[in-house]
Amino acid sequence: MDDHPGRRQRPVPAVTSGVVTSSTRSPAPAEVVSLTTDYGLADGFVAACHGTIARLAPRLRVIDVTHLVPPGDVRRGATVLAQTTPYLPYGVHVAVVDPGVGTARRGIALATAGGLLVGPDNGLLLDAADALGGVDQAVELTNPRWLAPRVSATFHGRDVFAPVAARLAVGAPLPEAGPAVDPSTLVRLPEPVVRPEPHGFVAEVLTVDHFGNVQLAAPADLLAALPARLRVRPAGDRTGGHRAVHGRTFADVPVGALLAHVDSAGRVALSVNGGRAAELLSAVPGTLLRVDGLAAS
Repeated sequence: MDDHPGRRQRPVPAVTSGVVTSSTRSPAPAEVVSLTTDYGLADGFVAACHGTIARLAPRLRVIDVTHLVPPGDVRRGATVLAQTTPYLPYGVHVAVVDPGVGTARRGIALATAGGLLVGPDNGLLLDAADALGGVDQAVELTNPRWLAPRVSATFHGRDVFAPVAARLAVGAPLPEAGPAVDPSTLVRLPEPVVRPEPHGFVAEVLTVDHFGNVQLAAPADLLAALPARLRVRPAGDRTGGHRAVHGRTFADVPVGALLAHVDSAGRVALSVNGGRAAELLSAVPGTLLRVDGLAAS
């Protein structure tokens, strides 16, 4: 699972009902486990996942990416995961945004060059897998010895994904978690709309962040070809819209003005200096927006 030269090797853990103990050499100890979920912060769900990991691997470091993904918003969870995991240490990345929990959807673990991913097979993991180098190996999580003694039908984060992640993080071999899965059968989210047009492009809103910035699916090169003055409007609207400036950072426009720029993930984004572009544009994930260049006046 890990061919990084010079990485300190640890023993493979023997799976027990309590703390995971060591017996033989492991090729792939992880530095961290990360958690990305839609569990929120008002209940004990996140703490239960932390506790499950700590009971099996007490010294393991856990990083909380976010637990504020909108409930059931798999696209948002996938975007956050894919844009965050490349900046984390080599580890096991657990993601749970799982409207289909308890159904026939598979629980899976994926090995990539940059780390392992654990979660539901609903499209949540694959963008992150691509960002980490692509899926080298995939398994379905069916080994009962790796799971909680009693698996809830509605809380696989605690009973399936957290214990699997703890075992993988201390070096248990991935194939022991369950049977191999053909990566071509993994569920992938539909490709977001990105369509170049004569005077600009149409792109789907991927996500809206805490500040109300609107991230589009469009790559940076589509914006680079456009002039300094732009118009932004719904894809089906041929009139009206909002004037925007093609700039580099928020202060390139006056307070309250709309900016089109390349964000930290390398996507085209729309922002309002001191405001919320999502409200100005009435944009939510899935909205199609048209960005056109305007002739200099």
